Amino acid sequence: MNARATAIAERAAGLSLKLLAALNLLFLAVFMATLVLSVSQARAQDAAVACTGENMMARMERDDPAAVAAIRAEAARVENGRGVLWRIEKDGVSPSYLFGTMHMSDPRVVRLGADAQAAFDASSTVVIETTEVLDQARVMAAMLANPELTMFTDGTTLSSLVPQAERAAFEAALSARGIPPASVAKMKPWVISAMVALPACEMARKAGGAPVLDAQLARDGVAAGKALGGLETIADQLGAMASLPMEFHIRGLIDTLKLGDAIEDVIETMIVLYLEEETGMFWPFFRAALPAGGEGDAGFSAFEETMVSARNRTMAERAAPFLDAGGAFVAVGALHLPGPQGLVSLLREKGYRIEAIR
Repeated sequence: MNARATAIAERAAGLSLKLLAALNLLFLAVFMATLVLSVSQARAQDAAVACTGENMMARMERDDPAAVAAIRAEAARVENGRGVLWRIEKDGVSPSYLFGTMHMSDPRVVRLGADAQAAFDASSTVVIETTEVLDQARVMAAMLANPELTMFTDGTTLSSLVPQAERAAFEAALSARGIPPASVAKMKPWVISAMVALPACEMARKAGGAPVLDAQLARDGVAAGKALGGLETIADQLGAMASLPMEFHIRGLIDTLKLGDAIEDVIETMIVLYLEEETGMFWPFFRAALPAGGEGDAGFSAFEETMVSARNRTMAERAAPFLDAGGAFVAVGALHLPGPQGLVSLLREKGYRIEAIR
């Protein structure tokens, strides 16, 4: 990356990282990107399947080791901050498993490790965030039933919400990504973010029909004769994303567009942390790029409560019947697992015995 691109990436990184976190938490966003893929089809088709992103943590180790040490120290204090596979036990029933996923189709992500594969094979039920996204017709039906969650239904347009001083650059950045501004004028900003927050290589895989990890687990489970369950509805996920402040979404979309090709570095870093099972490092890494104080912190707090903590509480309640029956393989975004409000802690509070398998 040249010096100018690096400077842009550094300025844009903060809110963009939060937005990427939100999209990675939201299983539905991947399928939203697929539904509107035709808008940026040329970008996906022109991309090579191989990704070229650089691990930002490795770069920080080289250029700012003190910052990395601070990130690692904060991560070490995160409850249940290591591990993506957890064994769940309750007297009288077969063990269940909680598995943290990443909503990507990258082969490194989709390929299960030996322990996760064994847990999956031993389970009789596969539970993912929402089963409705496996059927695009149901996604479309949910969008049509709640148009205000994904589209501006009044006179508002996407560009009208962008500050005047940034509007020309914003529209140019959309056009550069193969997205004519007029074609998405009535779409809510987070829908566009679902497209532009994925690197070209991931879009190319999606265009070729490659499933994200969660969808692959569901398909494999059905093929193996396992029962299939979900913890949320499309309306739940749409509503959660749409409830965040509009300013948060607009700023995040603008900054993500500014990242340009550097988006591949952000995604590569998230993948590396995931493969290393360092779930407790995600938030410290995100926060390291944020300016202290100001409106950004308020937006981040709203995001964390809406997209993480509140959804975790819902998921814990809805997972309980599957766990009480035993033999469940519950797969949700890995960012839902760590912390005092994470699923591991919440399920322990409900009386389940949980330990990481590493």
